[in-house]
Amino acid sequence: MPESTTPVQDSVGGAPTGRPVGHDGTRVDVEERSAWSLGAGGALVAVLLILVLGGAGVAALASGTALVVLGVLALLVAVLLLTGIGVISPGQTLVVQLFGRYLGTIRRTGLVLTVPLTTRRRVSVRVRNFETSELKVNDADGNPINIAAIVVWQVADTAKASFAVEDYDDFVSVQAESALRHVAMSHPYDGGDGVESLRGATELVSAEIATEVAARVAVAGVEVVEARISNLAYAPEIAQAMLQRQQAGAIIAARSRIVEGAVSMVEDALHRLESDGVVTLDDERRATMVSNLLVVLCGESRATPVVNAGSLYQ
Repeated sequence: MPESTTPVQDSVGGAPTGRPVGHDGTRVDVEERSAWSLGAGGALVAVLLILVLGGAGVAALASGTALVVLGVLALLVAVLLLTGIGVISPGQTLVVQLFGRYLGTIRRTGLVLTVPLTTRRRVSVRVRNFETSELKVNDADGNPINIAAIVVWQVADTAKASFAVEDYDDFVSVQAESALRHVAMSHPYDGGDGVESLRGATELVSAEIATEVAARVAVAGVEVVEARISNLAYAPEIAQAMLQRQQAGAIIAARSRIVEGAVSMVEDALHRLESDGVVTLDDERRATMVSNLLVVLCGESRATPVVNAGSLYQ
């Protein structure tokens, strides 16, 4: 499919208004296709032909006879073939253009022969990764947080990467930060049960980041392999307050667990005392024993027992 550009002007009465054209503006419509090329065998034949023609041309020029014209033609053919010789390393491709027109992409490796007089641009299709800068955004609850992510990507369509955007490396970097900011604003930093938070649902959030980045960089012919959060923390101005809130939540959860265990232990103790006939307690003495046991089991300081040598009711 040949590349094309379709300019759209926003106008009133035939006169441009100067407003941005937006999503319907100029686009480069181009897709990768294979360019004509020969492998190492054909390229070696071309190299031998270049040597033969070059030698014959030099000899003809040196003779000074009527063969000079043929020598010049032989040299021109040799130079023409030489412009079509190229070497491609594994993980690299050659984007071939003839006088500005996109002919195709060569993905075979090694020594190759392609259309002469073409310009060739190397585009790497190796897997790359980069870490975004640390962004300061507000989460879904409005709390400022610092977040960064690592994005793994590679070029899938060399034609779009070369012609659809100005600089696909910079394009991927900017769009990744934009997607990361959008996803971070859609989730709270920390949430309760069932809430998809940035800290609690890391795998889900990472998948959302990868999907968001992939959708934004598709116009550049880039595929996203994966994305992972590399840094996540509250902003310094609220970090201390949020730490106190987390500590309070942890203390409450611990206390709740302690009380739950203490009540179970007291209930078991009273049941065994009464079932074994060790002691018979009325409601008032039962309440006193429950209170004392809960204080001993739930208190942070070591309990100091007081031995009652008299009657139970003294």
